[in-house]
Amino acid sequence: MKSRSFRLLWLGQTCANFGDILYLVGLISILYSISESVVYLALVPFLSTMGRFTSGMISPLLLNRYKLKTLLLNAQAAKTLIILILAIFSQTSQDTLFTYFTLFVLLTSFLDGWAGPATQSMLPRLVKEEEIFKANNFVYLLMDSIQLGGWAIGGILVAQMGGTSVIWITFTLYLLSTLLMSGIIDRSPFEKKTSENKVASLISDWKIIWKTPLVRSIHIVLFLESVANVVWIAAILYVFVEEVLHASEAWWGYLNTTFFIGIIVGGLLCARYNQFIENHMKKVLMISAFGVSIVAILFGQNSIGWIALCLSIMSGFLEQLKSITLNTYLQKNATSHDLPKIYSIQSAMTSLLFGCSTLLYGMLTEMFSVTFVFTLSGCLLAISFLYILMNHSSLQLSIPLRESQKAAE
Repeated sequence: MKSRSFRLLWLGQTCANFGDILYLVGLISILYSISESVVYLALVPFLSTMGRFTSGMISPLLLNRYKLKTLLLNAQAAKTLIILILAIFSQTSQDTLFTYFTLFVLLTSFLDGWAGPATQSMLPRLVKEEEIFKANNFVYLLMDSIQLGGWAIGGILVAQMGGTSVIWITFTLYLLSTLLMSGIIDRSPFEKKTSENKVASLISDWKIIWKTPLVRSIHIVLFLESVANVVWIAAILYVFVEEVLHASEAWWGYLNTTFFIGIIVGGLLCARYNQFIENHMKKVLMISAFGVSIVAILFGQNSIGWIALCLSIMSGFLEQLKSITLNTYLQKNATSHDLPKIYSIQSAMTSLLFGCSTLLYGMLTEMFSVTFVFTLSGCLLAISFLYILMNHSSLQLSIPLRESQKAAE
């Protein structure tokens, strides 16, 4: 993984992801100071989800016309400009910011719908084929570490400097990210495709995930997982802490922290034994898929604090193994031409499913109990495991990445 372009990619993405967290923390702080309304704060994640979904819907059309680097760089540059305008408004006219904050959130999340799939698709192009699993694990571990520490750092910065200053820091990080990504060199062949019938072209691109058995299997698992994992959102965990653990609000933070610790431990284990895990990816996938379903059910039935923390760590650990394995399977099986479109469609569908499931789980928690929704989550994950078990023969690398790239040439 000594590729200079890969190094620029992960450095640029690190700045961008950290900036994303600071942007949300700063914006939420400013919005609450103006409105003192939780409703406006709840709009932020909802608008972000809708922006990514809309972007993912049309991304295949853009990917047919522009190179990955072009999309990635332009998306990040546009986000930098939007944050600059946001920072100016927060400094000079917070009333104007409040009036148009929905537009800012929609635009930045819409651009994220291009940037995320482009980054994931570019990774296997910048490293050797035998290093893809290792590179995936490194990026996952790095981004999860940012998630773990970013919110805490963002909270401290907001408390010390205020929301406006945090928005300016976000602008600096976005600008640095844009400069780093401009140095990426992607030598993969690209053939511009245009179609008079945009709708037919879009439908054809959306069918990509069903054409190959392995890619289809991966996405059925991912879609089931998107619905099941809603149970770990802050709102559900908050109710669990209050109604099941009968503990203080601090335990909500403990559970979130232990989950991310589990994710990081999983990433470190993958880094230490990457060759062994890559040689036994099918077994690792089935074991982790079975494990997360059992952990979710046990978590919901448990009412003892320290056991809940242990199960939270285990859930994060198994989820990391499962995610890295699925992503590596996908990157090694899909062609370099199809991969960006697959990630765009995946982002759109998982965003939509997650957003709708959030509302559904909230209603089910009120109608039944928080224990019920954890059991439901475990059952969905168990169905996911059974699907993998019944379709394990499809988990073969039918189109090795380098061969697909040679064919494209």
